[in-house]
Amino acid sequence: MKLGSVEHKELFCRSFMESYREYEPEYLPWPKLDNTALSLLRSIPFWEKAMDMEREAGALVSGYAATVSDPVLQEAIALQGREESRHACLLNTLVNRYSIEIQERPSVQIPQNIEPAFTSFGFGECLDSFFAFGLFAIAREAGIFPEQIFTIFDPILDEEARHIVFFVNWFTYMQVHRGQGFLPLRGVKTLWHYSKALSTLVATFGNSDSDGTGFTATSAGVFTQDLTLEKFFTVCLQENKHRMSKYDSRLLQPRLIPRLSNIALRTLQLIPKRKPQARDWGLGTGDW
Repeated sequence: MKLGSVEHKELFCRSFMESYREYEPEYLPWPKLDNTALSLLRSIPFWEKAMDMEREAGALVSGYAATVSDPVLQEAIALQGREESRHACLLNTLVNRYSIEIQERPSVQIPQNIEPAFTSFGFGECLDSFFAFGLFAIAREAGIFPEQIFTIFDPILDEEARHIVFFVNWFTYMQVHRGQGFLPLRGVKTLWHYSKALSTLVATFGNSDSDGTGFTATSAGVFTQDLTLEKFFTVCLQENKHRMSKYDSRLLQPRLIPRLSNIALRTLQLIPKRKPQARDWGLGTGDW
């Protein structure tokens, strides 16, 4: 199959749409939590940012879909927009059901130059999802919440995997159609977009977060106290492989972040072990 061909487009769009799963967040089997689990859930301070990101994603993707003239691409991208909005609805259901206090969220503004914003969002989602796969598995292994919570959110992680597989194929398809499909050029563009996504992630969830609610300050360190960086990368790579194994081998998949993480892991494995804990490399302190 030639990348950028009609066959390619039909494959990545059809695969995305045919794997759609229908559900309503308010009717999912939300479990009753004990006081310990409720206290932990309410203490995680990234709910507002997570809500904002999903609401913005739904509006952005749906807004971009409305500008797409190709009917096959338009249908698939519009479906992703509905799924992103449903993620926001799911978070809202969780917040309301477990009485998590958050401030009223501001209205969403859609960028005027929407395709570049959609592209930046897609690369950011590729970056976020890789680490989210690992963090989800770490939290599940720690058993900090009832298994029913993980059963609810596991398909959401699969939806994120569907989104990023669709995105990298869409990006390549568009590059080929615009005469920019030469592999080295695509590689340079991909690296540039990932660099931009990483800087955005740091700005949003990193040390610049003045209210102390950064992602790195509240993620893995909340779930376990004996997590090493080596184990973190190992779990992320394993979970990414598991999530990606479900897709047609002819489809492109996000490769750069897993490759860089694998290099980082191999480097760590060469360093003499001193059994560092999460606090040694910043997990839970906002330094990573």
